[in-house]
Amino acid sequence: MKDFSSRRKDVLDLMWNSGERKELLKTPIFSVCSVMRSSRDGSKKGSFVTINTTDWVVVIPWFRDESGRACFLMESQYRHGTDSVVTEFPGGLVDEGEDAETAARRELLEETGCTGRITLLGSVSPNAAFMENRQYFFLAENLEKKSGQSLDENEEIDVFSLPVEDVVSAMGSGEYDNGTMMMALAYFLREAEKRPDLRV
Repeated sequence: MKDFSSRRKDVLDLMWNSGERKELLKTPIFSVCSVMRSSRDGSKKGSFVTINTTDWVVVIPWFRDESGRACFLMESQYRHGTDSVVTEFPGGLVDEGEDAETAARRELLEETGCTGRITLLGSVSPNAAFMENRQYFFLAENLEKKSGQSLDENEEIDVFSLPVEDVVSAMGSGEYDNGTMMMALAYFLREAEKRPDLRV
């Protein structure tokens, strides 16, 4: 398109300067903050709301069933935000003092009773517009059942297996209506381009 140049501005030219920061509201899972910011040339300025919360982890447990099919270990649970039951990968919050990989191993064990070989696939900002944390995605292989679930007081999680291709084809619809799952699958599919055995 003729109206758009292929040349980009220097990233630093688009950065804004940060000023005074205030905590407006603190809840058990996040804090709402305001921060004064101004554009680099000072022509634009204002107070902006951000959400400060701990980092998150998502674990993609992969294995082959007795017939040799590539499968995911999945979870279904009620989610209060959407007032619905969703199907997703195990995951949760990174506790204070934990690194992301340690949190991933803990969440996998607590929610499924399994351990496995953990590989970091990548991390993203869940929503760069106002969230300050990061979300980490791990692939878990060589799964071994070690224990029963060890859930939080208000958690109720059903764990089961599904073929990889069934999950990929249904993603983004029905009980798979979950942006986090879409991001996790994007990382998985990128890994599967290098390792086609993951999908079949």
